[in-house]
Parts: sequence; structure tokens; C-alpha cells
Amino acid sequence: MDMNQYLSMFIDESNDHLQSLNESMMGLEANPEDLSIVQVIFRSAHTLKGMAATMGFEDLASLTHQMENVLDLVRNNKLRMQDFIFDTLFKSLDALESMVEDITGGGEGKADVSAIVSSLQAIVRGEIPAAAGAAGEVAAAAQTAADVPVFLDEFQYSVLEQSLQEGHKVLYVDVAIRKDCQLKAVRAYMVFDLLERSGEVIKSFPSVQDIEQEKFDHSFSLYYITQKEASEIQAMILNLSEIDKVTAVALDQESLRQMGQDTVAATAEAPAPAKEAAPPAGGNASPAAAAHAKEEAKAAPARTGGAPSRTIRVDIERLDVLMNLFSELLIDRVRLEQLASEVQNGDLTETVEHMGRVSGDLQNIVMKLRMVPVDTVFNRFPRMVRDLAKSLDKKIDLVVTGAETELDRTVIDEIGDPLVHLLRNAVDHGVEGIQERLAAGKSDTGTVNLRAFHSGNHVFIEIEDDGAGINPQKILQSAIKKGILTQEQASNYSDDEAIQLLFAPGFSTAEVISDVSGRGVGLDVVKSKITSLGGNVVVYSTQGKGTNFSVQLPLTLSIIAAMLVRLGSEKYAIPLSSIVETGIVKQSQIRTIHGNKMLEFRNSHIPLVSLSRIFSIPDYDESTEEETEIVVVRKGERLVAMAVQDFIGQSEIVIKNLGKYLPEVQGISGATILGDGQVALIIDPNAFIK
Repeated sequence: MDMNQYLSMFIDESNDHLQSLNESMMGLEANPEDLSIVQVIFRSAHTLKGMAATMGFEDLASLTHQMENVLDLVRNNKLRMQDFIFDTLFKSLDALESMVEDITGGGEGKADVSAIVSSLQAIVRGEIPAAAGAAGEVAAAAQTAADVPVFLDEFQYSVLEQSLQEGHKVLYVDVAIRKDCQLKAVRAYMVFDLLERSGEVIKSFPSVQDIEQEKFDHSFSLYYITQKEASEIQAMILNLSEIDKVTAVALDQESLRQMGQDTVAATAEAPAPAKEAAPPAGGNASPAAAAHAKEEAKAAPARTGGAPSRTIRVDIERLDVLMNLFSELLIDRVRLEQLASEVQNGDLTETVEHMGRVSGDLQNIVMKLRMVPVDTVFNRFPRMVRDLAKSLDKKIDLVVTGAETELDRTVIDEIGDPLVHLLRNAVDHGVEGIQERLAAGKSDTGTVNLRAFHSGNHVFIEIEDDGAGINPQKILQSAIKKGILTQEQASNYSDDEAIQLLFAPGFSTAEVISDVSGRGVGLDVVKSKITSLGGNVVVYSTQGKGTNFSVQLPLTLSIIAAMLVRLGSEKYAIPLSSIVETGIVKQSQIRTIHGNKMLEFRNSHIPLVSLSRIFSIPDYDESTEEETEIVVVRKGERLVAMAVQDFIGQSEIVIKNLGKYLPEVQGISGATILGDGQVALIIDPNAFIK
């Protein structure tokens, strides 16, 4: 089998399992007594081990197996979780992630994890404080399980486990036939026949074929499901002639669990029992074979009756191509609609309208294909914040809200690194140390809020801490020291302007360079990356109370619904999702307060923005009109009215980037091509709301 075709699937699924393991480990650290979380972690680790072994990545499979050994003790109440175990398991996850990254880069997933393996093995041996008392129990339980050999495959093991849960008894039976027996295969068949009357044989060792052909040394073993006690079964078999010795051991749920993790390895090491049971000579199926077939038939619906996978993984580049093709189709659709309205042909109009409905449905599907919850980025941050807090000797509580908020996949792929910088900045610079917080009358645990929410045609991601806040004077002094500003320039800076210096290249207020921050890289990278995505980042801070970094991102980079408006000879598009309502106001309703035009709206006053002045439109000035048409837009809870000349109507527009050659235009987020071929600029309402 060519494994290369499955490599991409292995990498994707391994990353999913590793993320799940990290999240579950964080949950377990918060609730160390919750064994249900341990079960989830164990299953993920077991699946990852099987995948790695199948693909031939032995180092990865081996390390995961060592983790399983520790987790198995925990889930069976043989070991209590504590800091050393958590730290060791987290180190194991980091090593596994490094291996998967190496495989992604074309490597073989090799890594020196001997130190981690030694720690995991020491935990299993009980060589850590507070685990010594449990070590004796672990060793005793392991020895008991070792007395019962495992020659089951995973399906047979699951049959036994299910039978035990349903109230049946599961026995391991070892039968020895007298050495002087002339027909040992017949005696063995008599044992199977007797057992079949009171239960079902699931698996025998050696296999049924070998027993029939007398290829066994006067003894055989089997797993058996029944309602009778082990002592009864033992007595029944001993009543048969030429039976020398019988041992029947009842297995409980705990011993089955301990055996379960070794079923695959045991089956691989024992090829003989892996053979399928065959019917004996004479044409009648043996009791063992019949029992196995019967159980398989019972379990078949459970194995195959579930709904098949209804998801597929699609390369993002294919979605990009699909989106580009649909964008061109949309431009042509708008052009057809305009031509149909000019021609006034009934059949053409009806066809174009139907095409519009179909393409509208297609557009919704294409857009949803590209939308991904920001949770795919957020879910790696709790672990990161935990590790940072430990390294800085701080107590941090990360509160995540709005993780279900969706963003375009292209934006999601790019936003991870900027958010990492901002979170590291909040943990290192924002939240004070424990003693500083206590001295300031705060809790010893700092809080970092990570929020995501929709506002108009944008998604806002905020990272807010309850730390000491930003000292503008300290920023100015640092800027002067680094030669970014002169003393004279700094004296003219307001507090807000000083805070914005945080985004200057090479700027840092850290007095000591550490692994976390202080090297003068980070916030300038954050700003340039977010700006390249058509977004913006601003910072708000109150000394003594904390700091808020607010990142504004476009909901999508491709197609939006917009209101087309006219200003003189120019046309503009305003995203429909930002519009609260439209209306007409008279000049007498407009007030001037502190030099700013204000408008009464819904029992409050909101600013009135003159787009004609901002964009220097030569052939329109709303101040000369008796009545002015307005568009009221929203950003969060803030409202602004924008003056326009005429409303053209609603339309689906394709966002086109202004390109690298145009400077950043304030208030414009892009452009679109209209049905008549004219270019209309797309207004960014958020730029007018401060």
C-alpha cells in the first residue's frame, strides 16, 4: 500500500488530535478529579498512536504509547494527577507537535525524547512524590492482568467489553488434556461443544484450525461469554474424560481495560490466533467459529450502520479559484441585469431574474464554504497563555468569548501570528506580577479577555487585560532614548499619539530582553499584517486599570451586499451590513456643536459626516441643498450619519483591492466594477466612527 497518498490526511488528523489533547489537558488541569476528561484524552492518544504506527512513524507511536501507560493508571484510579505529571504530559504533547511538524516538512518524525520517556516511565513506576502509595497497587494489578494472555483483536475485545456491560460474565479458560490422550482434537471439540451449550466462545488459542489438526501441545485457551460462574464452568469441563486440568478466571471491566490497550500489539505478535476460525471436517461449523460469526453478525450493524462521513477536506487554493470564477460571474450578472432593464424584453428579463436567484444561492454556498469560526485560531491560545504565565511566575485567567464568530478562511490563516504577539504582550507587559497586583489592591490572578464579535461588515477581535495600563510618558521617554523622536517632537504628542508609538518598528519599553518580549519586534509586525488584510488595530489604555488592543478585520475579502449611492458624478458603495437606516433631513435639523455638525436621531445626537468634503467631490455640496439624504451607519454602539446625494439601490458587489501602488486611502476599503463597467469606491464606515 502506498502510504504517501494518506500522508496529507494523517497530518491533518494528527493536528486535530493534538489540538484536542491540548484542550482536554487544559480542562483536566482545571478539574484534576474529572475522569471523563481522562477517558477523552486516552482515546485521542490511542487513536494518534494507531495512526502513527500504521504510517510507520515509530518514534511518534512509541512516545504516545508511553503517555497511554500514564493515562491508563489515572483513569483506573491508580494514580492521581499532579503538577509534575501535567508538565510531563504537556512536554510530551510539544514533542509530538514537533514530530508532526517535521513530518509536514518532509521529515521522518524523528526526535530525541529519551528524557520525556524516562519521566513517563518513572511516573508509571511510582517514582514521584505522592504516587508511591499507588505504585504497589499498580504493580499488583499489572501482574494480575499479565497472567491472562491477550490474543484478541480490537473487535473481539470490544465484543467482550460490551457483553460485560450488558451483565454477562466474561471468562478466560485454560484447558490441559492428559498427555496420554490419543485423540486430543476430539477431546478439544467436546470441550467446545460443552461450552457452546452454556454460552459463546469468542476466541481460542491456538486457532480452531490448528486444534482440529492436532497442532497444539495438549493445552489450549479461550475467551468465553456466559451467565455461569467460573467455578461451574471449571467443574463441567473437568467432568469430561481425559481432561487433566482446567483454570477458569472471571474478568472484570478493569482488567479488560488494562488488556485493551495491548490487543493490537498482541495480535500482531501472535500470527496463529489471528487466523479465522474454519469449520471442522464433516461440514459443520465448530462452536468457536459459530460463536465468532454470530457475534460478528450482531455487531455488524453497529460497525457499519452509522452515518458515513459527510465532510471532506478541500485545498484552500481550490476555494480561491472558485471564488475568483464566481466573482467574474457576478460582474457579468450585474451587467446582464442592467442590459435587460434597458432592452425591456420579457423573456430576457425573466431569464436574467432566474439567473439572479440561482447565482444568489450559489453565492451563499460559496461564501459559507470559506467561512471558518475563529475558534480554529483561538483554541491554541489557552495552552500558550498557561505556559507563558508559568514561565513568568504569574497567575493568568484567559477568558475567551465569541469563538463561534466566523471569518473568511484567508483571514483566519493570516491572523494567528498577530494575535499571538498581542496575547504575549498582554501576559508579559500588561498583567503585573503577583506582588505588584497585591500591592495595588488587585487579585493575585490577572485576567486577559479574548473577544470576537461582528460589527457591520467587519469582525472585531479584542485582547484586553486588567493590568497596570500604558504610561504615555514612559513610551515617549523610550522613543527619545531610541532616537525615534526628539525631545521637542515628544512635547507636542498627546497621550493617544504617544500610545500609537507602540506600533513603531523596533520600539519596545521592556527593560529586560526575555524569551517572551523586549526585542523590539511584534507590534509593528502586527499592524502591518492586519493592514495588509484590509483591517486596522487600535489600542485603548487606562493607567491602573488595563489595556485593550482592538483588531478590526473585514468579514470577507471577496463579495458583499452594498448600497450604491451617488455623489455628484461619482458612485460609491456602502456595505449593507453597516447601515442602520436611510432618510432625508432638512438643513434646519442640523446643529453645529463645538465646530462639528450633529443631527438629532432617535432621541440622541449623532455626528453628520460630509462625504463630499472628505473626498473633495467638485460637483456636489450638501450644504447648498435644502434637504439632504443620509445613511446612518453603526460601529458597535456608536452611530454616524453620512450625507449623500442620491440612492441608486442595493447590489451584490465584488471587492477589488486598490493594489500596492495606491497609498492607504482614509475611509476607502476597496473598489468594485459596476454593471456598466464604471468603477465605484467602497466606503469603510468604521473609519468615520471614532
